[in-house]
Amino acid sequence: MILGFYSQALEEAQKAIQQLFGKIKDIKDKAEKSEQMVKEITRDIKQLDHAKRHLTTSITTLNHLHMLAGGVDSLEAMTRKRQYGEVANLLQGVVNVLEHFQKYMSIPQIRQLSERVKAAQTELGQQILADFEEAFPSQGTKRPGGPSNVLRDACLVANVLDVRIKQEIIKKFIRQHLSEYLVLFQENQDNKVNRWKYRSYQKFVQNDLSKIMRTRAKEIEVKLLLFAIQRTTNFEGLLAKRFSGCTLTDTVVCWLVVLQFMPAVLHSLLCAHRNLGELIDRFVGDFKAQGPPKSTSEDAGAVLPSCADLFVYYKKCMVQCSQLSTGEPMIALATIFQKYLREYAWKILSGNLPKTSSSSTGLTITSLLKEKEGSEVAKFTTEELCLICSILSTAEYCLATTQQLEEKLKEKVDVTLTERINLTGEMDTFSTVISNSIQLLVQDLDSACDPALTAMSKMQWQNVEHVGDQSPYVTSIILHVKQNVPIIRDNLASTRKYFTQFCIKFANSFIPKFINHLFKCKPISMVGAEQLLLDTHSLKTVLLDLPSIGSQVVRKAPASYTKIVVKGMTRAEMILKVVMAPHENSVVFVDNYIKLLADCNTETFQKILEMKGLKRSEQSSMLDLFRQRLPNPPSGAENNSMTLQTPTPEQESSRIRKLEKLIKKRL
Repeated sequence: MILGFYSQALEEAQKAIQQLFGKIKDIKDKAEKSEQMVKEITRDIKQLDHAKRHLTTSITTLNHLHMLAGGVDSLEAMTRKRQYGEVANLLQGVVNVLEHFQKYMSIPQIRQLSERVKAAQTELGQQILADFEEAFPSQGTKRPGGPSNVLRDACLVANVLDVRIKQEIIKKFIRQHLSEYLVLFQENQDNKVNRWKYRSYQKFVQNDLSKIMRTRAKEIEVKLLLFAIQRTTNFEGLLAKRFSGCTLTDTVVCWLVVLQFMPAVLHSLLCAHRNLGELIDRFVGDFKAQGPPKSTSEDAGAVLPSCADLFVYYKKCMVQCSQLSTGEPMIALATIFQKYLREYAWKILSGNLPKTSSSSTGLTITSLLKEKEGSEVAKFTTEELCLICSILSTAEYCLATTQQLEEKLKEKVDVTLTERINLTGEMDTFSTVISNSIQLLVQDLDSACDPALTAMSKMQWQNVEHVGDQSPYVTSIILHVKQNVPIIRDNLASTRKYFTQFCIKFANSFIPKFINHLFKCKPISMVGAEQLLLDTHSLKTVLLDLPSIGSQVVRKAPASYTKIVVKGMTRAEMILKVVMAPHENSVVFVDNYIKLLADCNTETFQKILEMKGLKRSEQSSMLDLFRQRLPNPPSGAENNSMTLQTPTPEQESSRIRKLEKLIKKRL
């Protein structure tokens, strides 16, 4: 019964679907018939629209043709009668109408009308030139009773004609009225450059003045040239106010002549006081003659005076050049500035940095014990340290001032040329001088400590019987720090950030070197390890205090520096603490090493075993156990390259407190 019910429902559904498809097909057929009917209705309307559009175009074209034909006839008649006032208005209209027939020039009648228009324009140009020549004869006086109204209307026509007609009229007029200057400015005449202000806007004047400037370039004075340009600019402004129109923009402006000879002008600018190359040479000579700046409390780390002289001279050149032009000459001047900025950086700054000597000679612990306090001398003298700091300060001043110079040049130069002003390379050069100076200071103090570290690594630490005060090598290092750092700090007082850089770079150089020398101290007895731990803590204290050591004003060391010292020296302390730990229980020893050092490098572990003085067989078994106790390395990683997570600051602080308690207990 249930199956019969579902079968009946399925049949009814199928019938309903068939009926629905039938209705949809019926609707689709009706829609297609409606669409066809609409197309038939609108077909005639579209044809009417096309016919209307074509008819409108034809009527417009016929009207233009009628206007063109009538306009050409009237233009020819007015031209013969010299009715320039009517011609000026008609000619522009005819030319505009003729533009509509450019695509119909293949039609003979249209082409003929175009040729008649061109012929009328040519005739008008010849007539107007003849009228002007007749009205202004060669003697430069106007013909009595001349047709002033005719010439005025002729000027209106000239504005519509080819621009060459207008230029020819202006050229002939100027040549006639300024013919006397052709004689005055001959090359053999004793003329003055500032007279050229009366010949401002003439093409031939540019040629004549060019000859004069070319032959007498060495006699041109910058002040006179600037005076002449200023007077000419004022004269140009006066004419611009009095005479409107585009005449001034179509003629040659006087200062374009100067731009044509701007290399000579720049040469005059640079030689007005002294050539920049000679100026740099003078700086070099003065430095050799006077020597490095004297170290006093007042001028410690002062900027070299030559630096200020250079930029004052640059400013003078830039101001003078901007008065002449803000275009390509400013780009040329910027290029010259770049050249001598680099020369100053290498000849005056880098060239006078003290040279480092060969590697320092080693010192034994015995020699350190025999030396009296204060007898050790660093590679650089106090004067040399002051010189390095002075050069560093000068380089920083040059860096900042060069950036300002670039901004000023971009302000002065034309907006379209701004992107071509770029002194980044020169600023990088001064940054390099700063970096090299800091590196010299670091190397000097670092190398001064090398003999003490060498002496530390050569001591017989297995024979140390008791823990005493800090070892002589620590005293030697502290002595060098107290000798050098206050001098450097005082001389870099105006550039505090670079003193901080010096401290950071020294810590990053000294601490890894100290740890490497710790590994060379082998074998080490328990007492020897305790003494080294005491020495390490003393060095750590000195390093933390290094930025303000020897200063009456105690400042908190920068956090970035303190972090480096704490991290590095804590590692050294942990190494010694591991060395002090008993190794009889191998598992405990290995786990203690991993916990304290957070270092899974097998090479480091082996070095510590050597510091403890273990035999090869003991080292081998201990290394095997070490590899077994290591945490599971990441996929594809090896044990000897894996490093555990760095301890948190809280963990480091806890370890430091434990270490301090251990040291106090031992003492």
